[in-house]
This record gives sequence, C-alpha cells and structure tokens, in this order.
Amino acid sequence: MRFDPLIDQADGLRRMLARSNARVVTVVGARSGLGATSVVLNLASAWAWSGKEVLILDEHLTTNNVANSLALKPRYDLLNVVRGDKTLHQVMLRAGDGVKVLPVARATIALPKLDEVERERFSSTLTHAARGMDVVLVDASARAFSSVSTSLSGDEPMLLVLTGTASGITESYSMLKQMTRQNGRQVFDIVVNKVKNEAEARAIFDNMALLAERNLQVQLVYMGYIPVDEKLQRATQLCRPVMEAFPRSPCAIAFNELAQNLVQVKSDLDAEEVGLANIMQRLMRQTSPNRVVSAIT
Repeated sequence: MRFDPLIDQADGLRRMLARSNARVVTVVGARSGLGATSVVLNLASAWAWSGKEVLILDEHLTTNNVANSLALKPRYDLLNVVRGDKTLHQVMLRAGDGVKVLPVARATIALPKLDEVERERFSSTLTHAARGMDVVLVDASARAFSSVSTSLSGDEPMLLVLTGTASGITESYSMLKQMTRQNGRQVFDIVVNKVKNEAEARAIFDNMALLAERNLQVQLVYMGYIPVDEKLQRATQLCRPVMEAFPRSPCAIAFNELAQNLVQVKSDLDAEEVGLANIMQRLMRQTSPNRVVSAIT
C-alpha cells in the first residue's frame, strides 16, 4: 500500500466508476483504554492515503471518541438528522482528504425508542452517508443493545482490539462470549495492541484463540499487532493519526500492514452479503422495542 498523497486522478475515477457497496469493518474494544479508537483513526488514514474514501461511524459519547481525538468538536450528530433538526451535510465532519466522520452515538442509543418515520430516516441517512465510500469503519460501542456492532452476523469483518493485560483479556473474552450468544457470530478478527513485538502478540493471541475455540467454539483470526511506540502518543497529543504525523514510525508501519491484511480479508467476502443496507436491516430488527424488552427480561 503506497503512502503517496498525490493519488492518480484517472485511477481514482476508475475506482469511483467501479465502486459497489461500501464494505463495513467494525472495530471494537471491550472497554475504553484498549486502543480501539486509535486503531480506527489510523486504519482510516492508511486507507485514505492509498486512495480509498472512508466513512467513520463514531459510536462513542465520551471525550475519547473519534471526533474529539481529531479536535473536530462536533456540535450536532445523527440524532439531529433523524429528528429533522439538521441535514446530513450539517452534521458530517471532514477529518482530512478521503475521511469523513459521522457522530452516531446518541442516535444508536435512542434507536429502540424511535418511531417508524425516525427509524426509516436513521437507516436512509446512514445509507446515503455511505454512498460513494469504499469503506465504512465503525468505532463501535460495547453497549449490548444500542450498537451497530450488535447487528452484525458472521459475514462482515469485526476487528476486536486485544491487549495483554489480565483485565483486558478477561473483558475481551467476556465480550466474545456475549456477542456469540447474542447473534451467533463465530469468527472474529484480532489485532493485539500495546505490545513489544510480534512474538509477544502471537503468544497473547494463541492463548485467547485456544480459550475461545475450546469454550465458545469461536474462531479467532490473527490480523496483526500494534507495537508500543512513543510516536503514537505524540501523534495523539497533536490530534493527528500517527500515519500522517510520523508515517515511518514502527507504529505507522504496523497500522499500514493491518490495513493491508483487512483489505485481503474483505476481498474474499461476497460483496452482496456485506453492504451497509443489509446491516441496517438487521440493526432495525435487533433494536425493535419488543426484541429489546424480551432480551433484557
């Protein structure tokens, strides 16, 4: 994957004409602090530098979300569009060439309470936002019943961010168990974050994969690792992806390799099975008021 920001215009036009439904990649961590948002930002940057158009759906309300990490400071979000207060153009944020951010946290939380018209507006707005995009990246919340991630079956890539701490492993295993029971998902992609080297990452992954296969009958797929790198901390302070701020750093190289690995995985999927519209249909079923009440009780 090349890092030349001067993308060939003719090649870009060919990609635009050939573009089909955007592929959806959900990135999730069992809790804040595991680095899922950082992974989202830098995957988006890596794909944008390679000439892809990327939409980030930001599901987090906290100050450590995608928008605030990039110093975008959103005033409105998808819920304003759903309620008819604002247009999509007014709430969409630009995070640089090739990357857009749509804050969706309040809308996904409110989804079970929306009426029919509002739910249709929710779905149609997301579908319209993804039009023309190569990739939709979801920085997913771990909330059980109000996350886009809960709507996913086993078809779309879901990247779980794993760390080697005892608490991180325990919480990640608990999330795997919950998602397996909730929607029957059997395959999860894994990136191991905040480790010294690949040997450490592989050891952490192998232990988790063995546990998941033995106890949950779930398959984990190793996608790569992100090394501990002070350049990433510096880029965070600058409110920039490390891919842009320090493109030759070990961390940036690792993010680029992760992006390449995920592209290869996505190329093996049937495009007809992966579109955002299909995901939205399942999301509506997952968050119908009757289903949510039944699941809670």
